[in-house]
Amino acid sequence: MPLRSYLDGRVFADLSDGPGPLVVGLHGWGRDRHDLHSALSAFRYLLVDLPGFGLSPSPREAWGAVGYASCIAAALDEHGSAEPVMLVGHSFGGRVAVCLAAARPDLVRGIVLCGVPLLRVSDAGRPPLSYRLGRWAHRAGLLSGRRFEAMRRARASDDYNAASGVMRQVLVRVVNESYGAQLRALACPVALLWGSADLAVPASMVEKANAVLATPAMAEIVDGAGHDVHLQEPARLSSMIEKVIDVSGRVPPW
Repeated sequence: MPLRSYLDGRVFADLSDGPGPLVVGLHGWGRDRHDLHSALSAFRYLLVDLPGFGLSPSPREAWGAVGYASCIAAALDEHGSAEPVMLVGHSFGGRVAVCLAAARPDLVRGIVLCGVPLLRVSDAGRPPLSYRLGRWAHRAGLLSGRRFEAMRRARASDDYNAASGVMRQVLVRVVNESYGAQLRALACPVALLWGSADLAVPASMVEKANAVLATPAMAEIVDGAGHDVHLQEPARLSSMIEKVIDVSGRVPPW
């Protein structure tokens, strides 16, 4: 049975014992620490509830991925791992993993990413005229807050509509972030596992990320898998983690 505890007084996690380097699982938006368990169960793992999800309380202010990375770094520092850890991040958790590995290379021996929106491909463009008119009317006091919120929810994503308070502010912030600087700064081995049918973050992101990374990543695109490739093909993710662990001590890494 894993040991469940709070790290750094605010981050809840499941920790398992065993040989080998510690593998830290960082889940996607709206998920919790259980989401990566299938793929990480064979490793010595630390499965984290990112702040605002599962049993971890929300941050007091609207963090971006860098703020989340600082929080997880503090938790790892408190855990006192004897050696750098492996980071595995799906979607939102991958944003955090990249920022953490870039800011604290001393903590990270390698990272594996699945379906992560690493780079903004294009601007979303202006909202439709009807929405802009509604926004103007709301600001002018001509449209009630309830009706304007209904307009906003009608065009918003499911994640936005499900979020509230500071977590909605976090979501708005992170979806507008791009991590080119962090990708260029990575000094550890990187592996990318994607689904060919990922509609949330198309597999073309793999090529775009490799064009930015200082050292090309190990990459695998799973035919027919979607955004939840880590749940559809946990054995492939486990295999990729093992490969990164194997090469992370080599110089050069690949």
